[in-house]
Amino acid sequence: MRLSLLGLEINTGRYSSFVENICSLAQYKASSYVCVANVHMLVEAHYDKSFARVVNGADLVTPDGKPLAWGIRLLYAKRQDRVAGMDLLPDLLQKAGEAGIPVYFCGGAPATIENTVRFVKETFPGLVLAGAYSPPFRQLTEAEEEMIINNINTSGAKMVFVALGCPKQEKWMASMKNRINACMIGIGGALPVMIGAQKRAPKWMQKSSLEWLYRLVQEPRRLFKRYAVTNSIFIFLLLKQWGRQLFLPRKVIELTPPPSSGHIRIHTKQTQETTKSNETQAH
Repeated sequence: MRLSLLGLEINTGRYSSFVENICSLAQYKASSYVCVANVHMLVEAHYDKSFARVVNGADLVTPDGKPLAWGIRLLYAKRQDRVAGMDLLPDLLQKAGEAGIPVYFCGGAPATIENTVRFVKETFPGLVLAGAYSPPFRQLTEAEEEMIINNINTSGAKMVFVALGCPKQEKWMASMKNRINACMIGIGGALPVMIGAQKRAPKWMQKSSLEWLYRLVQEPRRLFKRYAVTNSIFIFLLLKQWGRQLFLPRKVIELTPPPSSGHIRIHTKQTQETTKSNETQAH
């Protein structure tokens, strides 16, 4: 099921279902991509409609940030697990190792990639590491892009972890759909945390939606403006939408994509009752 949260189409469900669905996409070697959405991504998409189309075009969009899970609960009266990239990355690697799914890492500085390869080999000995590559921090030439595509496809990788940062990694994954024969997952800042280059916030801060504050303390110069602006905008947009709903939750019964379309259709209680009535008349 997908719900629209301030214009971003977020998949819902239990945390375990996201892990299973991503592994299924990888098993079938479907050319697909997964966006791990947080407040920063949502606000970027709100002001950039072309970026919103990129995110909404993903095969899966996870509610990474706890505020997004809270937003779904506020607007739809639906409890939603947080599906954080920092949890998803090691769990997917564990599952990939158990299922024999080859993985590939693309993005990050050369030192980060080197440490990632070392960490993965030590921590997940049964995992098939198909390859890892640190692309240059500039616009790639067409030849370089084709080289990356060829390297990934010939490596046998079925799951590709992309660490280029938001919104670059989401745009890159969208441009690679139907070109890279694997499931691509945008993991952003989860990689340095997994390998120990950065520390993760304590559990109580994660549960209290304060993980952003912990990261801000670690990288104040880089993150202060982003968090000060995006968090304020998110709160404003969320309260504005809640007010439009007269501070009542929107009851969503079913959300189904129409056939042969990437868009979604919301079935409210009223439409469900109408459907039942029509079915009764038909009989």
